[in-house]
Amino acid sequence: MRILVACEFSGIVRDAFTAKGHYAISCDLLQTETPGAHYVGYVEKLISDLWPWDMLIGFPPCTNLCVSGARWFKQKQADGSQQKSIEFFRLLANSDIPKICIENPIGIMSTHYRKPDQIIQPWMFGHGETKATCLWLKGLPPLKPTEIVSGRQARIHMMAPSPERAKERSRTYQGIAQAMADQWGE
Repeated sequence: MRILVACEFSGIVRDAFTAKGHYAISCDLLQTETPGAHYVGYVEKLISDLWPWDMLIGFPPCTNLCVSGARWFKQKQADGSQQKSIEFFRLLANSDIPKICIENPIGIMSTHYRKPDQIIQPWMFGHGETKATCLWLKGLPPLKPTEIVSGRQARIHMMAPSPERAKERSRTYQGIAQAMADQWGE
């Protein structure tokens, strides 16, 4: 399959699908952290009739969409940044690609788009942490948990401010990426 992983700088999801023999390319405004097929630029350029993708896995920025930033929603609505984020989310979700997964934390897209098809947690996929993550799916089944673990911590929520905090918070857990490749890459 040809798989486009939108808004991913880490290469974690891209590499999980590549390891299964698929052609997967990540796309982000940042350089990739790991060697592999990666496009630096706007994903809109890759979503077109010229690129016949079989699957899109999108991680649109959640800064203007997730409930953890709700105290700034009024400002984000006033300056238009929230509306731009909603439109970008919809662009990915409504792309003319047969299989789509859009990932985002719990936030406003449940009312501005539709309720997610599934909410997953890292502890369902081998990581002893909590981070409720919504998946909006098209042409894909919900992910089945692969390794439920105890000792659940809110590590992501409790991260101290730092220059790398946003990158660390957006990084996909390896167990979730592996489940996507194993369950959707057949």
